[in-house]
Amino acid sequence: MCRFMIYKGRESMVLSDLLTKPAHSIINQSFDSRLRLDMRNPINGDGFGVGYYTASNKPCVFKAITPAWNNVNLNNLSNCTESSLVFGHVRASTQGVLSEMNCHPFAYGRIMFMHNGGISAFHSIKKTLVNHLEEKFFLLIQGSTDSECSFALFLDTLYKMGYDPENYETKFSHSVLRQALLTTIDLIKNWQISHTKEPSLLNFAVTDGESVVVSRYITSKTDEAASLHFSAGSKFFEYEPGLFKMERLNRSQDVIFVASEPLTFERGDWICVPSNTLLTVTKNNTILMHPIEDEFYDGGVNERSSGLAMSKGLMGGVPTKSRNDKNDEAVEEDEVDSTIAVVPPLDREGRRASNDALVF
Repeated sequence: MCRFMIYKGRESMVLSDLLTKPAHSIINQSFDSRLRLDMRNPINGDGFGVGYYTASNKPCVFKAITPAWNNVNLNNLSNCTESSLVFGHVRASTQGVLSEMNCHPFAYGRIMFMHNGGISAFHSIKKTLVNHLEEKFFLLIQGSTDSECSFALFLDTLYKMGYDPENYETKFSHSVLRQALLTTIDLIKNWQISHTKEPSLLNFAVTDGESVVVSRYITSKTDEAASLHFSAGSKFFEYEPGLFKMERLNRSQDVIFVASEPLTFERGDWICVPSNTLLTVTKNNTILMHPIEDEFYDGGVNERSSGLAMSKGLMGGVPTKSRNDKNDEAVEEDEVDSTIAVVPPLDREGRRASNDALVF
């Protein structure tokens, strides 16, 4: 399955510091995922995409079907490009052929979108989904994936809410993006459960260049969704070659990451998003978490099984400690696995009993 990462900061960052230089960057994860709890699907080599916003808030997207770790153009681009909002995605195909059209992120107007997971029985509900779309959003679909169809459905939902995603002047608030994503998930859920009980995993990420909304969702009350983590602080910096960590000088959230797997080996850098939750990063870098309270929400108190997500290669762990903690002996190459935690489910999901939205 796929992996994605999001960077949103008050200042621009060179893409290489996000995508290629960190030892556990999303590009390195694509071939060397030391934090993946299930190693049966360790390679994401079916293409990649990088989306970022210019100073004028216009999205730029670069995609290729070559493995991300072996693309010279990506290295050149990342070394000389800066942005304050970046989407990165590496693909292991489950729907659709190997094609640039099937790589994420997808962009339309000011909106960018990407997906980690899969819609169960997609072949059975695809006709229903595309029939629901306005013609102009149906005609946008160029590839063959459930992800691109989900993007078209999201755009259609925004349009039917009264917001034209084609117009660069359209203003979207984070609450509008969140409601549109909730509606998109609800439609897919209802179509899917009418055909199969096999859960869909819907980790969607969407942005208008100012706010970001990300879902961690599964159509099951007993299974965990695909893993999702976030990190926030005042500075993300390289303290040793290839090793980065988040610095917190105060309570400011100048640097925010959201990722399928942690991008550093510092356990304290990352917080796990609970299953069936929406995470929002507002224009002003406030982080909000809202539970998705439907029939698959369990109140955040029950233990979910990670077996399904692990079987699909969609469960990433978190490190137990820094790999280069100066108080510890250096970790030898063949001892790397000893630093990886098989985290208890409730800790892994970041559960709490309250249904109230969390603000970070």
